[in-house]
Amino acid sequence: MVIPTYDEAANLAWIVGRLRAAEPEIDVLVVDDNSPDGTGRIADDLAATDPQVRVLHRTGKEGLGAAYRHGFAHALAAGYDVIGEMDADGSHQPEQLHRLRTALEDADLVIGSRWIPGGSVTNWALHRQALSRGGNLYVRMLLGISVRDATAGYRLFRRSTLERIDLASVRSTGYVFQTDMVVRTLHAGLTVREVPIEFVERERGDSKMSGRVAGESLRRITAWGLAERREQLRRRWHR
Repeated sequence: MVIPTYDEAANLAWIVGRLRAAEPEIDVLVVDDNSPDGTGRIADDLAATDPQVRVLHRTGKEGLGAAYRHGFAHALAAGYDVIGEMDADGSHQPEQLHRLRTALEDADLVIGSRWIPGGSVTNWALHRQALSRGGNLYVRMLLGISVRDATAGYRLFRRSTLERIDLASVRSTGYVFQTDMVVRTLHAGLTVREVPIEFVERERGDSKMSGRVAGESLRRITAWGLAERREQLRRRWHR
């Protein structure tokens, strides 16, 4: 399970402990972007006492997608057949990971979804819910996909999925990375399944998602989505 971190000193040991307790056989890879609050040192301490925890130290904050690409590439090189992603802040509950693992039996990518029946969010203001729901509706309309929570970050990929979509060709660095990976998986003719989860707003530390970040993500999705639509039309025209 790949866990990217930036200033998560208050949460990292807590969430890794929960994950190791809930799923003892799962290995953990912390990808830290040189957190100034000492998160990287905490990750090193965890790895020193638990052989199933490893750490990748990056030189600076380069975006969520860049951290995941680095972590995924490391896991592929290490030979893992299933590679996952989750947040370090407790919003993704390790105790619900079994839902994703079960669904992966007949899927290529599984998403823990807030916005399908049975999914929910806890401690989110109404405007945050509206922003997420509206953003996902916009993604579905713009890109012509049916996934209800394409921006979600609780996921399991098969190794074959990441190889099929050519991870090395992915250039998304920020939050648009999540949507990019969904679309690439669907375009490769692979199966994406969503399972309901309860998303819990962080209790400690500061959220990395702000109005500015959300706006930038929306602009990037729009530009990328329009380019994708143009390419779809070009392919149809030249058939």
